[in-house]
Formats: sequence, structure tokens, C-alpha cells
Amino acid sequence: MKQVSGSTTTAKRARGDRPRQAAIIALPATARGQRTRQRLIDAAEQVFGELGYHNAGIVEITQRADVALGTFYLYFPDKRAIFADLVRALNTRLRAAIRERIADVEDRVEQEVTGFETFFEFVRKHRNLYRVIRQAETVDEELYRWHYRMLAQGYVRGLRRAQAAGQVRTDLEPEALAYALMGMAEVLGSRYVLWEGKAPPIAARRTLRAFLESGMRARGGRGGAPAKSSSLRIGAKRR
Repeated sequence: MKQVSGSTTTAKRARGDRPRQAAIIALPATARGQRTRQRLIDAAEQVFGELGYHNAGIVEITQRADVALGTFYLYFPDKRAIFADLVRALNTRLRAAIRERIADVEDRVEQEVTGFETFFEFVRKHRNLYRVIRQAETVDEELYRWHYRMLAQGYVRGLRRAQAAGQVRTDLEPEALAYALMGMAEVLGSRYVLWEGKAPPIAARRTLRAFLESGMRARGGRGGAPAKSSSLRIGAKRR
């Protein structure tokens, strides 16, 4: 039987080649371990965004996180595992950010405006979000689909509640509408925030609000409590 040298094994591990049977590693129990794991995920976000999944290696991730190469394997079995956790972490943080921002907004169209604003802010802070998610389509297609399904699930529930409350047109199919709105957010974020490093200009914000009002609003008014502001601004900070 052919022997595999230790140096060859080390080289494969450094590139992030996936073992035949990757071990399942439990989440760290200590605060220090949790911080180290998060440093690795944050470093992976930068490295995968800059180099791409296939060109990035575990060495680059550990160097960026300022930890030893062997430390990586205390938290992740391979490169694909940390990539998957990164996608899940970005997804969770994005949904949490939007959920927190719209919690006190009762009107659905105003929720959409606030949600778009929050997404644009998130993209400014996580500019590699687009690159990481697009890479997921070829690295792990099921993970890529999971990302959008998770975003859509909460979206659909909220739209159905808004339809029941008379805020959103009932002739619109909630899932199709959810994916259409997500597509708008992604492309607008790419056009302005990613390409130009700034929030969409006032004309784009006005267009977006007008589109949401005319396309989603149920006839007969808001169907709920009026918004505190009728501003056309989508980038205004909430107090």
C-alpha cells in the first residue's frame, strides 16, 4: 500500500482539501474558544471575499486571524466547513439586523423601506457578502439555496400578515413577491453600495418608495397605523 508522506498531508491540510470523513466538531464551550472561532470566521469572510473560495487556503485564514494553523482544526474540519459556517453566520446576522430595525414599524410598506435601508447598511459593513454568496452557488449549491430560502421564509410570513391586515394587495402571491423584493435589494445594493461605496441617491430612493407604494399598497389606505414620517428618504437613520 502506498504511503502518504507527512509533508504531503500537511500541504493538503494547508490548502483546505476536504478529508474523506470530516469530523463533526462541537461548538466551543468557553468564551475564549468562541472568540477564537469568531475571529476565524471574520478572517474567512475577508479571505474568501478577496481571493475567492478556490484560491483561498486555510493558511491565509489563520494568518489573517492571527492564530496557529493547527488551531484552525480545533474548530473546523476543513475549508468547506468554515465557508458553510460563514454563509450561515452572514445570513443569521442579516436577518437579525432587519428584524431588529423593523420591530417597531407597523406599516408593511414602511417596513420594506426600513428593510432596504438596513440591507444597504449591512452591505457597507460586509462588502464581501455578495462575493461569498455568489461563490456558494458553485461551492455548495444546497447551501446557496438555503440562504435564500431562509430569507424568504420570514419575508413570506410577514407579507401574509400584512395582507390579512389590509396593508398589502391580496392579489400578490407572497413567495413570488418576497423573491422579487430580495432581488431588488440585491441589485440596488450592488449598483450603488458595492460598486460606488455609497447609499443609493435620493432619486433612486424616491423611485424605490414610489414603486413599493404603488405596487404593494392595498387600495383604501395603509390598513394600519400611519408611519411617523412620510419622508422619501430611504437612508435616513432612525432615532
